[in-house]
Amino acid sequence: MWLRNSIVITNSVCRLRYFSAMSELKVDGASSLCTLVCNGESCLKESESLSPDQGCSSSNVQTTPEIEKKYVHRVYDAIAPHFSSTRFAKWPKVASFLNSLPSGSLVLDAGCGNGKYLGLNPRCYFIGCDISAPLINICAERGNEVVVADAVNLPYRSGYGDAAISIAVLHHLSTESRREKAIDELIRVVKKGGLVLITVWAVEQEDRLLVNKWTPLTDKYVEEWIGPSDPCMRNSPSLTLESIPEAEENSMGKNIKDTSLITKLPETMHATSRSEGNLLAAKNGTNVENQQEFFVPWHLPYHRAEVGGASTSALANGLAKKDDKKGAVVYNRYYHVFSEGELERLVSDMSNAVVVDRFYDKSNWCIVLEKTI
Repeated sequence: MWLRNSIVITNSVCRLRYFSAMSELKVDGASSLCTLVCNGESCLKESESLSPDQGCSSSNVQTTPEIEKKYVHRVYDAIAPHFSSTRFAKWPKVASFLNSLPSGSLVLDAGCGNGKYLGLNPRCYFIGCDISAPLINICAERGNEVVVADAVNLPYRSGYGDAAISIAVLHHLSTESRREKAIDELIRVVKKGGLVLITVWAVEQEDRLLVNKWTPLTDKYVEEWIGPSDPCMRNSPSLTLESIPEAEENSMGKNIKDTSLITKLPETMHATSRSEGNLLAAKNGTNVENQQEFFVPWHLPYHRAEVGGASTSALANGLAKKDDKKGAVVYNRYYHVFSEGELERLVSDMSNAVVVDRFYDKSNWCIVLEKTI
């Protein structure tokens, strides 16, 4: 059994989704092949269950902020197949780390996406998890061992794995306390002496022109702004998100336009609602050099957008916009890009792990931790 013994669900409706690739799991004494899918909310353990008051507090790191639900979870659910088609190249540094692990190691990949690192080292065993059920479905169809789970509430017992990786995940968490909690969870689930590799997007991007094209949010906001309901925003003129090309996007099919689909999609809409619009900083006078909070767009080509599906709903709700020039539905993803030394500062007060390596690679800050207790 690798899920924690007792699980209770709070403030969400949980369903069981069966994957043939899963090993036998036991949840609350029941035996089944399953993964917990909790409609975007964390499944909390009984020993860590919260009172109603705590569950509604913005200081609760296990309560998913609205900005993450709308601009991380829902976006990746909508773009999963297209996103997966662009994610196949393995970063050499990550591959080197995985290939250095001893034979028979159990590796836990938190935020595994489409599972491109699962099974990379054939001498090791891999279990992946991600908050996006559509991405987990892709992993499962490829025969991987996977589970839908939240990075701040991993569903493994303490000391279960020999190593863990978190590749390009923490920058999608919108508060420092949630980023700290995610690191704490990665350390918790590995054995003493186990290694944890974490990579995040760096504010010190090699391509500075790319950063200048991102949409910066207002000055760094405090955690109280982001609660379980609509966040409280500063009063500022309502601004719209711009359509910005993204360097990481695969260009294949970028300029293909399906005119029949275009006519069926709603008219171009602003990618923000009234409250989210107040988050955005005015382009004029914004000091991008000091910014760490951004919206980074993903262009979903019209021919990949499903009529009547997630994209149509996102357009209708103002969470995405059409870009007829590029023939794409534009989603914006929330990012907190890390400054040099920020990852190390997050773990500086943790007594159960030490930093054994740090490096900058492909516009990412990376650290390797070793669990000491």
